Amino acid sequence: MRLVHYPAGGAADDVEADSDSDSDSGPDSGPDSDTGSEPDSAPRTLATDVDVAETTLEKARGFMFRLSAPEGGALVFPFDDVDTRDLHMLFVPFALDAVWLVDGEVRTVKRLRPWLGVGWAAADTVVELPAGAAADVEPGDRIELVED
Repeated sequence: MRLVHYPAGGAADDVEADSDSDSDSGPDSGPDSDTGSEPDSAPRTLATDVDVAETTLEKARGFMFRLSAPEGGALVFPFDDVDTRDLHMLFVPFALDAVWLVDGEVRTVKRLRPWLGVGWAAADTVVELPAGAAADVEPGDRIELVED
């Protein structure tokens, strides 16, 4: 499975920072960039190694006790209904990008700092990604889990 981001259009802003530390996101790579990447409005894969936390235990554990976030990885937390979903970074020694979705539409994006970060928003799905992976994701965009 992979996670695909469909921008709503327009220039993307940086992820809201949970601290004053520098962002892990790279330079803008729009259509005039010499990096050869696609324009900001083109769909792009956010993660190619996606785990879905389906049980209560998997949802409670999240990325706790892991030494690092897997490169190209993501953890998806699906829920049956829309409600306030909170995340904490206790026992998570690396920064994460968190995305709260309702019916696949991005509602909130936040960078959570190691150990102390917290975040919450209404969602029926929450996605955790390595810091910087959601740098161009913003409210109004869509994210879909695609079977390969």
